[in-house]
Amino acid sequence: MPLSSGMQVPLLDLKPQYQSLKAEILPRLEALFESQDLVLGETVGRFERTVCGFTGAAHAIGMSSGTDAILAVLMALEIGPDDAVLTTPYTFFATSGCIARVGAEPVFVDIDPDTANLCASRLADFVKTRCTRSAEGVLRAPSGRRIKAVMPVHLYGLCCELDDVAQVARENGLPLIEDAAQALGSVYPGREGALHHAGAYGEFGCYSFYPTKNLGGFGDGGMVVCRDAAMAAKLRAIRNHGMEDRYYHKIVGGNFRLDGIQAAVLEIKLRHLDAWSAARRANAAIYREILDGIATLPSEPYAARTADPRHHIFNQFVIRTPHRDALMEHLRSREIGCAIYYPLPLHRQDCFAALGYQEGDFPVAEQWARESLALPIFPELGEHRVRHAAETIAAFRAE
Repeated sequence: MPLSSGMQVPLLDLKPQYQSLKAEILPRLEALFESQDLVLGETVGRFERTVCGFTGAAHAIGMSSGTDAILAVLMALEIGPDDAVLTTPYTFFATSGCIARVGAEPVFVDIDPDTANLCASRLADFVKTRCTRSAEGVLRAPSGRRIKAVMPVHLYGLCCELDDVAQVARENGLPLIEDAAQALGSVYPGREGALHHAGAYGEFGCYSFYPTKNLGGFGDGGMVVCRDAAMAAKLRAIRNHGMEDRYYHKIVGGNFRLDGIQAAVLEIKLRHLDAWSAARRANAAIYREILDGIATLPSEPYAARTADPRHHIFNQFVIRTPHRDALMEHLRSREIGCAIYYPLPLHRQDCFAALGYQEGDFPVAEQWARESLALPIFPELGEHRVRHAAETIAAFRAE
């Protein structure tokens, strides 16, 4: 029989956030419905400008999802069947799935053991020892495909070591595509002293506004930010079937448009994002207080480099323990939510079997997949529920 204290702790509950914003959101939606500004209108344009102001990006292009944002960037770069993209084996499927959808090869490099982000030193070593360069200077993967981009992921709300990853990209003439789906609002403190918003450091950054994200809409949504005006124009065409002038198609695109409803809701929510991130950090601090020495806690590698608290926004709070499965059962029997992000690394997924990877090729990613467990962290959780969840973990004894 389940053992319960009577206090339920959900992994995520979106209703309190909506209730707190209902008075702001409903009049805005009513005005939108009256105007019928529903697809690629001023509402979307205003939200795009707001994101530029928030992140410091030069251009922002609203997309139908975070997945479509990545896909559109790959299409804009004309990456295809003869090409490859360097990326991580430990993240949500969309990162490598989009590479495969354009016909290219995802080439995996193992992750940092502390952060679970793409390991910059392993990336540099892989390029130096496993890749080749043709007489024409083309960098090629072990498969022989041309490497066309580097795509790190800012996992769980923490930026990867962007200076070092970007250096590898620059030295090899490769664009840097940041998968910042879980990290809008996070900042990276560069070693030169500047703060960079996640997604706005490289040539491209991709965000997701899926409802469970730290900035979530009322359905699917996403965005690309980029530096180059010509590339921004190309992305705007790609999201709308490749059209610039109506019914004239110079390139093939897709239906990747962000709708006005999502833009209206997200513009309101963005005003509160920094406060929500602060609440997530406060919840994380409680977990740290109670669980120190009991489980491996999320790394905060930039805490000594900057006083800005946004260096980690905890889109997820992920602990690690060799007793993960037993702990998960312990928590669920006591009505405390938890989840595994991610149970099987991408190189071991059936759909990528043809790439030829084997178990053991990326041991750090595989260890994270065996040991990681995400705990409730959403802003409205409240101190009493965080403490209850943490104390329940602290009382756990692996059999």
